[in-house]
Amino acid sequence: MAQPRVPGDDDHALELPCGETVGLGELDLGMREFECDCGETHAVVMDVHPPERFLPEFLVDVLREAIETTSEEMPEFDTPHLLGVVLEEFPESIVTHDASGDGEVGYAMVWVADFDSRRLHEVIVELVVELMEHAVSHAEDDDALSEFEREMMEFDVSEFVEQYRAERDLEAEDPYA
Repeated sequence: MAQPRVPGDDDHALELPCGETVGLGELDLGMREFECDCGETHAVVMDVHPPERFLPEFLVDVLREAIETTSEEMPEFDTPHLLGVVLEEFPESIVTHDASGDGEVGYAMVWVADFDSRRLHEVIVELVVELMEHAVSHAEDDDALSEFEREMMEFDVSEFVEQYRAERDLEAEDPYA
């Protein structure tokens, strides 16, 4: 027999980095962020959100080709990998919940950040650029590394995010943009 949900039930609530809690059922699939009782806006990402929410499709394809995953559950680079990198860099600013056993919420994993969706987008782009620089440095090609570093000096993460978000919002009514 199914058990009724009780407000404050730890299995159905997520404690946020700010100390507030949010019910897992309050986080719907189209949500990118929400206004918290703490007064801040928190970014929300779910495993069902495509990595193209943050990065152009061609770059996601390159990352999938270049990055070998060791997980049988996630055999190719995807959103959980992006959020894993963010969680590694900002462990106090991201909370995650495995809802794979909860068939009522519609997602298997959810991440909620202490910062808003735009800042999370910038953080993801910054970390992917760092990963790319690290990969280029292992190519043992000083010219390629110099060229990459030169191009990255001209790359404005904030401007990229602004343009990418505007482009994604214009292309379709995509709730994951």
